Amino acid sequence: MEWLQYVTVFYNVIRPVLDIGILAFLLYKAYELLVKTQSAQMIKIGIFVILVYGTAKLFRLTTLEWILNLIISQILVIVAVVFQPELRRIIVRLGQSEFFRPDKKPRLGNLEAVVTAAEILSRRRPKPRGMLIVFPQHTNIKNIIDTGTRINGDISSSLIVAIFEFDTPLHDGAMIIQNGKIIAAGCFLPLSEQQDIKKSFGTRHRASLGMSEQSDAVVLVVSEETGAMSIAFDGKLYYDLSTKELTQKLRGLIDRNARTGNIQNPESEK
Repeated sequence: MEWLQYVTVFYNVIRPVLDIGILAFLLYKAYELLVKTQSAQMIKIGIFVILVYGTAKLFRLTTLEWILNLIISQILVIVAVVFQPELRRIIVRLGQSEFFRPDKKPRLGNLEAVVTAAEILSRRRPKPRGMLIVFPQHTNIKNIIDTGTRINGDISSSLIVAIFEFDTPLHDGAMIIQNGKIIAAGCFLPLSEQQDIKKSFGTRHRASLGMSEQSDAVVLVVSEETGAMSIAFDGKLYYDLSTKELTQKLRGLIDRNARTGNIQNPESEK
């Protein structure tokens, strides 16, 4: 049957193309995932081990090859121990993939009120007042919300300023804003595990980076020392933004239309 022959030929032609295409896509996504989680050291070590093993095979370095074969089974355990923070971030990022996001896109709510509150607090004299606000997206952060006080109130600049301006029990923690509501305040955030953070940055900046490393949340932080308004996202800190830049960056990241907004060079705490 001629049609069966055409199907067989088509299948034999398409199969290798499909095979290579899927493999290339998976390799690209794996590389993209490693880059986003700042796992360059893992890539370098993997390449180094492959080169050493290839050299041992090529020149028949039996002793070196024997040693590598002996420890190769332990490499996965070593990698899991040494690069545990990076592996956790990779797993988190994998869970944040579009394939695992059946829920609706988070709503911005009254973003102008949030920016207005940040501006008021940053310009307080003689000393600015600090602020820390988390905008969760798709990663579940119920464990973070449970560390604070539930509010479930409408977003208003007056309420935000009242919480952060005065020395209330909720002043030092983080506020969670999700789906157009202030969900909670006084929440405790994980601190960043980055080793080269600038000493001039305080706990709020470290907490904002830590939250952005362990989730896809967008974190707004106002420095109590300088009044600088900044955003932490994807393990990077976009420092000392103007009111216009802050609004554009928040809207771009929370809308998911642009991962980097209009600011191309983040000033991280390195």
